[in-house]
Amino acid sequence: MKLIHLTDTHFVPRGRTLYGGDPRATLERAVADINRDHADADLVVVTGDLTHWGEAEAFASLAEVLDGLTPRLQLLIGNHDDRDIFAAHFPDQPHDENGFVQSVMQTTVGHLIFLDTNLAGTHAGWFCETRRAWLSAKLEAAAALDQPVFLFMHHPPFSIGLQPIDRISLQEPDTFAAVVMPHRDRIRHLFFGHIHRPLCGSWQGIPVSSLRAMNHQCWLDFNARGSISGSFEPPAYAVALIDPQQVIIHTHDFMDDSAKFSLADSPIDDWARARPHP
Repeated sequence: MKLIHLTDTHFVPRGRTLYGGDPRATLERAVADINRDHADADLVVVTGDLTHWGEAEAFASLAEVLDGLTPRLQLLIGNHDDRDIFAAHFPDQPHDENGFVQSVMQTTVGHLIFLDTNLAGTHAGWFCETRRAWLSAKLEAAAALDQPVFLFMHHPPFSIGLQPIDRISLQEPDTFAAVVMPHRDRIRHLFFGHIHRPLCGSWQGIPVSSLRAMNHQCWLDFNARGSISGSFEPPAYAVALIDPQQVIIHTHDFMDDSAKFSLADSPIDDWARARPHP
């Protein structure tokens, strides 16, 4: 399976900018890049913060751009999104029986489980008892079929060492962990967003990863205690190649405009060429 992961598009109404950047122009370039080089992808997953303020106009603009995407699309919502307005603009995106933007996709590599960590009125993530019960049932169903699991969510259920971001990560992480841990050996990877940073590692023995956002990033500052510092480091999307033996994740800086060249063009490297001869 080839899966494209991108996150935190932070759309605003068309014609407006965010922190001086244009989220629509950046995503248009990402869509064009994916269509050109990864039209064969099985799925594109966007892990939340689809908009910045949750306006209908922002969701409408986002829908226009994503309508041009060739591979199948799966959307999650984040703390900047409005669940009802999202549903109005993306009626084909699945919800669970309680109205949360949660679903399970059965694929050749296992069950992909998409979670909703949004709670209106806060930027922190929440996963209430109702959602925990839903996830527990889906994990049990995957176990009954002896299927591997891949989790997708907006907020990370752990700290990343950056205090201003950690304050608005998933709240009550221990209750979430209690649902997940009985199935830890079945969960092959957890993909998440929210942090606007390239990050990989493991949580409770589960491999995890995230990546830079589409419009703006969170600067890597371990000394920050107050507000989050932003930057315009380049956006990226990830290409995950999944089979029964491995999960390989490439991060692609699709807007990089540095010179591209063949490493085989010169049989003598620059260092050797520059050395004085006896």
